[in-house]
Order: sequence, then structure tokens, then C-alpha cells
Amino acid sequence: MLKPMKKIPDDIKLMDERIQKLKAKEAAARGHAPETDYSRASKIGFRIGTELISGVIIGGAIGYLLDKLFSLQPILLIVFLFLGGIAGFLNVYRFVKSLENKEE
Repeated sequence: MLKPMKKIPDDIKLMDERIQKLKAKEAAARGHAPETDYSRASKIGFRIGTELISGVIIGGAIGYLLDKLFSLQPILLIVFLFLGGIAGFLNVYRFVKSLENKEE
């Protein structure tokens, strides 16, 4: 069984100090203005679009490469496009669930 650390290592303390300084710098640059609804919705929409598109692109690339490797022309491309789409939707679902949990 692992014992809890009694003393925080120096490198972790330095990293924590650096993170706090960067957060303060960001807050100063933002001018302590709260995030607007438009900017929040834009970030969420961009993230969802990226998740969906990246799943399909990566699945398509894997399917294309495997088709070339095994000479099975469009079979694996179609299968991996489908799997990439499913992976993209699954990532979006997880992201939306995490947003719901944060709001609660």
C-alpha cells in the first residue's frame, strides 16, 4: 500500500507557482471580464465540430492505408469511415456529458 506524500516535491511547487502566475497574467489580459455566452458557445461548437471531423478523417486515413496494404480497395475504407464517425459521436457525447456534470 502506498503511503501519502508528507512533503510536496520542489519541482511540483515550482510548476504550481508557474501555473498561478500564468492564470493571473491571463486574468489581467482579459481585464477580469467574465466569458460571454457567445464566446463560450463558439468554443463549445468548435470543439464539437473538431471532434466529429477528426474521427472521420482519422478513420478514413486508417481505412485507406489498410486498403492499400491488403489490396481490398474500398472495403476497409468504408468500415473505418463508419468506425471513425462512431468514435467522433462518442467523443462528442462524452464532452457534452462532462459539460453537464460541470454545470450541476
